[in-house]
Amino acid sequence: MTASTIPLRAALYLRVSTARQAEHDVSIPDQKRQGEAYCEARNLQLVETFIEPGASATNDRRPEFQRMIEAGTSKPAPFDVVVVHSFSRFFRDHFELEFYVRKLAKNGVKLVSITQEMGDDPMHVMMRQIMALFDEYQSKENAKHVMRALKENARQGFWNGSLPPIGYRTVAAEQRGAKTKKKLEIDPLHADTVRLIYRLALEGDGTTGQMGVKNIVSYLNSRRIFTRDGGRWGIGQGLCCTNRLRAGVPLSPDRLIL
Repeated sequence: MTASTIPLRAALYLRVSTARQAEHDVSIPDQKRQGEAYCEARNLQLVETFIEPGASATNDRRPEFQRMIEAGTSKPAPFDVVVVHSFSRFFRDHFELEFYVRKLAKNGVKLVSITQEMGDDPMHVMMRQIMALFDEYQSKENAKHVMRALKENARQGFWNGSLPPIGYRTVAAEQRGAKTKKKLEIDPLHADTVRLIYRLALEGDGTTGQMGVKNIVSYLNSRRIFTRDGGRWGIGQGLCCTNRLRAGVPLSPDRLIL
């Protein structure tokens, strides 16, 4: 086999924006199917697949992305081409997109898009940059609309999601079509633990004065007062509660406040 017939080695980079998409969406399997078909049609030897299940493309804080860049800039690189479904899967920031495209190119690795095939001439480079600008604009517009919706949801008294603060749990409050709106209520299983943390921070345990985070964590762990997950307390968890106290958050026997 001559050098001209040796197939180029390709790496697939697949990404969706959120963990929920990764869990319920068909996007990654579809990206994978299309990427593998693209490589086969163009006689590219697929050597590695990088899957980013739930990470924004507005920054480079993505483990698989960094692993791919590290491999693509090593000498010798284990692949010659990075294949993505669209350039927005790679980056939604036009400056960062160009930065990493050029970083890979310096090591002889090319970025190609299945749905946005481009050449290497100046006109195609400009077209890629324009598309990246539109991707970045769309991403910022979407973020703005999502934030507005989250603020309005919170204004109406509903919980926007994620793990509730220690001492709270979520309950169904209202049904709007297929969507269940939730609110926070005090979690009776852990409310006493939060009250204890507040009391230790304000008054101590009766033998000491006010206690700091480290002493509170030691106090809880030594008495086998576990976290809601059944584990030992860490500095970060204790700090979460005491920070609420330092911020002037009031506490009464029947009400915990964020």
